[in-house]
Amino acid sequence: MSDTAESPVEPQKEESQPPSEDSSIADDKKKIDVLLKAVGAAPIMKTKKWSMERGRTIQSLSQFITRYLKIDGGEQLFIYVNQSFAPSPDQDVGVLFDCFGSDGKLILHYCNSQAWG
Repeated sequence: MSDTAESPVEPQKEESQPPSEDSSIADDKKKIDVLLKAVGAAPIMKTKKWSMERGRTIQSLSQFITRYLKIDGGEQLFIYVNQSFAPSPDQDVGVLFDCFGSDGKLILHYCNSQAWG
């Protein structure tokens, strides 16, 4: 046998990869931009663009809007997506954003009386 013979098994080289940016992207994707627009006689919010968690439900968003606008508990608040339909209260905002979001934001309309759908 010669000393120059190579072994049939070569050690595997570990390829060093730069740290992935998935963690920073994942943090950014946990929140989405939501644009809230008033319809009809509903009070107008001073801040229209909000950043919120993807897992937040429509019901919690509705409760936030009623507290922010100081709407009485007896008054109803309707939320619509794309001026066409009212999502169910247990629907996640992130799912609506994935399906109906455009230009990096989800546009929701709110009003005191039924407007569409």
